[in-house]
Amino acid sequence: MSTPLLPPPVRRLAAWCVVVLLVTGVLAVGVWLCIVFKTVVTPVLLALLGTALLGPMHRRLVRMGVQRSLSAALTCLTVLVVIGGALYVVVHALIGTGGQILDALKQAGQYLAGHFGPAGTSLEDLASNARDLLGKFGGTAASGVITGISVVGEMLAMAVLALLLMFFFLRDSPRAAGALRSLAPRGAADVVEAVARRAFRAVEGFMRGTTFIALIDAVCITVGLLVLRVPGAVGLGALVFVGAYIPYLGAFISGAVAVLVAFAERGWFIGLWTVGVVLAVQVLEGHVLQPVIQSRTVQMHPAVVLLAITAGASVAGILGMLLSVPLTAAAFGVLSELRGRYAGAERPA
Repeated sequence: MSTPLLPPPVRRLAAWCVVVLLVTGVLAVGVWLCIVFKTVVTPVLLALLGTALLGPMHRRLVRMGVQRSLSAALTCLTVLVVIGGALYVVVHALIGTGGQILDALKQAGQYLAGHFGPAGTSLEDLASNARDLLGKFGGTAASGVITGISVVGEMLAMAVLALLLMFFFLRDSPRAAGALRSLAPRGAADVVEAVARRAFRAVEGFMRGTTFIALIDAVCITVGLLVLRVPGAVGLGALVFVGAYIPYLGAFISGAVAVLVAFAERGWFIGLWTVGVVLAVQVLEGHVLQPVIQSRTVQMHPAVVLLAITAGASVAGILGMLLSVPLTAAAFGVLSELRGRYAGAERPA
């Protein structure tokens, strides 16, 4: 009987290395395909997120006796009205107060430059160049340059496709389980359905919880800034609402901008009060809202969230940052479901 060249621990390590390489290769190919077909993948992901967020509304309309197609159409119409109204409010607020915010940031940069050197100079340059960059972008889009038109057209096409896909996802949601079972390998239909349901519940909980938390954060900070009479309070509150969809990083950036504006426009006293308001809202979010609102969804460590955001930004920029966390929540839901099933199967009867 021949003696193996490698001891058993080394062979097990080699086997695990092969598995890790195979999984990494599959993930790399999947990411590459998503980048190549981003014009198709992005609307699908956006439609899934919209379905997860507004699924309860659709189901409630169906329980009230509304026909499924009409219920899905009403839900999509609600999306158009809400998103259109929100965009109008955000854009109007930012246009009306954007100049004040940029001037305040420039003043803050000048102050920091006098006390801290290069750090303040960089902030001043950023604030000074921001208006020029926005003006050039707006001029490009308005003047009908081919590149600007193509980008805007691509975004509109993806938005329309995402809305249509969301209509079909909502209307045909009861058939999704049957379609998955028909595509699953023989004997694995129950596992595939359970994993898909768990992933979708994780995304659904994340989207609803994040939206509710973002709304509370934006309202609280806007009210605080209005009470302190900080210029551009509504625009800063809109920035907080949008930034809340990028956990940790978005709240830090939007809160830092609000603090800098308060210091520049209202002085140290009001600036310190603004720091207190921002910190109070962040403590409320981290210790009350997050545990209570998202207690039934997949809990992720902050380090995992930051790594997911960084990876998403490197792959797809701002859109990748927005999509990375819900996709990571879905992945954690899948792992949790598989771990629960296999751990239960390995326990002795």
